[in-house]
Amino acid sequence: MVVTEELAGELPAEAVEEAKARAATLLLAFRHGNQLAFDHELDLLLAERAEREVTTLLAWIAAEAVRKAYAPEVGDRVLRAMARRAPADNGAVAVDEESADAARLIEAVAAGEVAEVRGLVASTADTTFLLGGLLQGVAMMLPLLPEGELAEITAELRRRHGGPAAHVPEARAGV
Repeated sequence: MVVTEELAGELPAEAVEEAKARAATLLLAFRHGNQLAFDHELDLLLAERAEREVTTLLAWIAAEAVRKAYAPEVGDRVLRAMARRAPADNGAVAVDEESADAARLIEAVAAGEVAEVRGLVASTADTTFLLGGLLQGVAMMLPLLPEGELAEITAELRRRHGGPAAHVPEARAGV
């Protein structure tokens, strides 16, 4: 049996796992350009004063990524170059609303053009706006569904994804 001694100020193992999950959530929101999710998670971290733990884990994640992608001397050059060109305002997530074409995505899905769908998703740097546009398109289509169809669709989605059964109101005009 291995006995570990917890040092003063060190996080317990359970807290490390929680901090890793929170760091990953923050990193995913940043990577995908989801400013709302990024700001929400950051606000929670600041309120709970968990900045040090999460910053340490984000640095660890970045160091591991650099270590796996580059030889040591190249990795250091890459990090130095990044440090030199770091943005002055680092609180915003990079987004590209112009590259998101939800209409083309909906048309490609409707036509069953798998390669076109994959190409659109792959070429969209910020999928947040693409998915937002897709959701807006779906919301606009809901009032056009025949009565009872929405309940059948949501029931099928719940069966596939194991979600709890719940009553879903029928689509209304103007949704």
